[in-house]
Amino acid sequence: MSLRVTQDGDLRDITRRDFEQLERSHTAAMRRAGQFLQDAWRDEIRESGLGGRLANSVRHQTYPQGQNSMNAAALVWANSPKIILSHLEGSLIRSPNGLYLAIPAPGAGKQRFGRKMTPAAFEQKTGLKLRFVYRDSRVSFLVADGTRINKSGFVRQKRGRRRKDGILTGEQTSVVFYLVKQVKLRKKLDFLAKSDGWAARILDSVGFEE
Repeated sequence: MSLRVTQDGDLRDITRRDFEQLERSHTAAMRRAGQFLQDAWRDEIRESGLGGRLANSVRHQTYPQGQNSMNAAALVWANSPKIILSHLEGSLIRSPNGLYLAIPAPGAGKQRFGRKMTPAAFEQKTGLKLRFVYRDSRVSFLVADGTRINKSGFVRQKRGRRRKDGILTGEQTSVVFYLVKQVKLRKKLDFLAKSDGWAARILDSVGFEE
């Protein structure tokens, strides 16, 4: 018995085509990995109640850009790394000037575009002056006098007739901000599990044809 082997086509062309296919497959796998992680991280941020704006700060890019490579890699990052990291680690936040952190009470409301209210912005928006109430070894307050709570639950200036003693009917003093020296953020995010889970699937994904 004899065995005869013949070559059909140029071996170098065959090898080149196979290698290019491997490059395409590897690059596509890394692109899928980056897209998966971006989507997974964005979903986790939204589900944690941190908002769509922070979620959309997560980006991904496959390298090298615009070409296939056996050395392709995917990079996933966030444009708000300090905020993301604080929720990954449960950071301890202190006032930068050594005084107090002002945490808005529910009645403080929001600034434009949903931004968190600040004492200065509250005074400018409502025309009310905030008053400091110190409480030893406890949470202190910034309060506003002569206020009412509107139908939306926000603190607003009380207007109307005054009694003979000068007090507006129905006026009240409202807590607008809680003042603390530091605050411990609860850990809300855990990206590592999703990253490790997809990393284990990359090799199986290389042969997937797009």
